[in-house]
Amino acid sequence: MNDISLKLNERTMVGKKAAKLRQEGFIPSVVYGGKTDPVATQSPIVETTKIARAAGRHTPVHLTIDGKKKLAIIKSIDIHPLKHSVRHIAFHTIKQNESIVTQVPIILTGMGESPAERAGLVILQAIEHTEVKARPANLPESLEMSVADLATTDDKLTLENIQLPEGVEFADAEQDMSLVVANVYEPGALQAANEQAGGDAESEADVAAENGSDTAQDTQAEETKPGGKAQAEPKQSNVDSNK
Repeated sequence: MNDISLKLNERTMVGKKAAKLRQEGFIPSVVYGGKTDPVATQSPIVETTKIARAAGRHTPVHLTIDGKKKLAIIKSIDIHPLKHSVRHIAFHTIKQNESIVTQVPIILTGMGESPAERAGLVILQAIEHTEVKARPANLPESLEMSVADLATTDDKLTLENIQLPEGVEFADAEQDMSLVVANVYEPGALQAANEQAGGDAESEADVAAENGSDTAQDTQAEETKPGGKAQAEPKQSNVDSNK
């Protein structure tokens, strides 16, 4: 687990006054969790944006709120639809000795080097995130899967092929391990699927669905590390940015 830290100060500017706070160079936030009431907080824009990008929604953040230390994860981030800047963050406190459930990205390694790709085939990822359960210290930044052994259109990678780190388990005890994470396709089949969809089958999950895959899941889950190549930038949440 990375040692990501952020200093927060309690704030009194709430509601419509939060807009003025942002103009002064601070990002409003709120800290939930435990038996205490939510705490309205604030922190500098530049530092907070860096922390949000580094932690995403699966890496714990060490918070210091007016001298008091807490461990938390980011539950939601409100992003400006045009400026793409962080407008509000909601933190949820956690405990080191208690397991938590969070979403982590699945990263395919060895892309471009598999026998399938050398033969002119295409590998598409259908599932980009999965939920795991672990104590904060054991939470992985991502789960890696190698495509090195994929050679034909009959080959695939499923959740069963994921090797979870020690102390980590799937959040759903009845998780369907046969769900396909990555498939191998003929380029012609992908083009046909795109044409059949009227040119709209642009995402990997769309292509998998158009090819009859019963394993394609929503790849638009929020993610985790904004700005990362393999993860999607955090989307605008339903958090009231004026909190």
